[in-house]
Amino acid sequence: MSQQHILQVSELTKKVRFLLESELNTVWLCGEISNFICAGSGHWYLSLKDSKAQVRCAMFKGNNRRVRLSSNVASNSLSSSLPNSLPRNGQQVLVRAKVSLYEPRGDFQLIIEQMEDAGEGLLRQQYEQLKNKLNIEGLFSSHTKQTIPEHVRCVGIITSPTGAAVKDILTVLKRRNPSIKAIIYPALVQGEYAAADITHAINLANVRQECDVLIIGRGGGSLEDLWSFNEESVVRAIYQSKLPTISAVGHEIDTTLADYTADLRAATPSAAAELVSQDNSELLARISVLKHRTINAFKRNFAENHQHCSALQHRLTRVHPAQQLQIQQQKADQLNLRLTQVIQRNLQSLSIQPKQLNQHLMSLSPLKRIEQQTQIIKNNELRLKNALNNSYQLKKEKFVHVIEQLNLISPLATIARGYSITRDIDNKVIRKINEVTIGDELKIQLNDGYIVSQVKDVQKMKPTQSNEI
Repeated sequence: MSQQHILQVSELTKKVRFLLESELNTVWLCGEISNFICAGSGHWYLSLKDSKAQVRCAMFKGNNRRVRLSSNVASNSLSSSLPNSLPRNGQQVLVRAKVSLYEPRGDFQLIIEQMEDAGEGLLRQQYEQLKNKLNIEGLFSSHTKQTIPEHVRCVGIITSPTGAAVKDILTVLKRRNPSIKAIIYPALVQGEYAAADITHAINLANVRQECDVLIIGRGGGSLEDLWSFNEESVVRAIYQSKLPTISAVGHEIDTTLADYTADLRAATPSAAAELVSQDNSELLARISVLKHRTINAFKRNFAENHQHCSALQHRLTRVHPAQQLQIQQQKADQLNLRLTQVIQRNLQSLSIQPKQLNQHLMSLSPLKRIEQQTQIIKNNELRLKNALNNSYQLKKEKFVHVIEQLNLISPLATIARGYSITRDIDNKVIRKINEVTIGDELKIQLNDGYIVSQVKDVQKMKPTQSNEI
């Protein structure tokens, strides 16, 4: 026992918590809700159970705000008062949680990060697993994505020929640019055979090479409705497509694995049609811009050539003999002006020099030093007088203070307050009763004189009366 470390309970729970969180980390769990409590803080506390076991769970407010569960479950007496947006006791859910331990009580628990209905949750789990797998393989990498052509002449549309998506795409193309050709590759977009149909249409379009870009899409729907666009075969067909692809599945809030793999994602099928088509008005505006650019380029070229000719003419003028003579004359005038200015500055400097020497001589005169020393003596005399006056005042104040202190401790001051001094005939101060006998003459000094008395009786004070007056 002396060689073993004895754990405290808190140390044990901390070690167990560390082992649980480091070994199991995040898990997916499917179970039935029971003992659901929504605390006043907004946190959820519940148990997940199956036919053989149950586990305590907690879901904090920051995570449970994103939970959206269906309300089509039977209500019992405990859950009937809760809003439809909250979980219900007896509801089957799929959760993603971290395994942990509540140290104060030593209770094993799960910290839930995500909660979904069991049916849609399983699909969501498959979605996340396949997404992580394909992402690791590099199917979503931006480096492998192709650029959508700027000028599209033919568009391939892979969707249901009877759905609303194909009508929206064709309507937008006809309105914006009727010259763009559209080829429909019909495919099922929902159901058991939809994934194979979509994959076949993508491969067919790549074999025929009839169009410049492919639009793959359909209208909105639930996760189950859009599941064919999350199938691995469809995602790999999009990734392997030699033709640039645009994913236009569902609405803006719907996201499928096809969106991650395609070269470009459009919020809706109509938006995809707008991305591949240029509006006629935009083409006219661009032609107008190009026209102005051409005119401006011609004007700039003409101006540059004119400027070049002017520069050549100017250079020819500068090398003419008359121009050279004129330049030399101008240089001679400038040199003459500079020489005149230099001579004037030198003359001015020579005229100032005697004045400067005279000022320097005056500054060295003994009269000025005598005046300075005289002023210093006057200043020192004034400082000495001030110092003497200050010293006299300090000593005077100190003397007055000493007199006051001396007066406070003077015996005369004590006598003036009502006390007296008793002396014998030899002027010796009597301090104790043993120093006198009956019949002795005493001299008592008061504030205003003396009293001569004779001792008639001597009484000693009791010890308890020694402090009495």
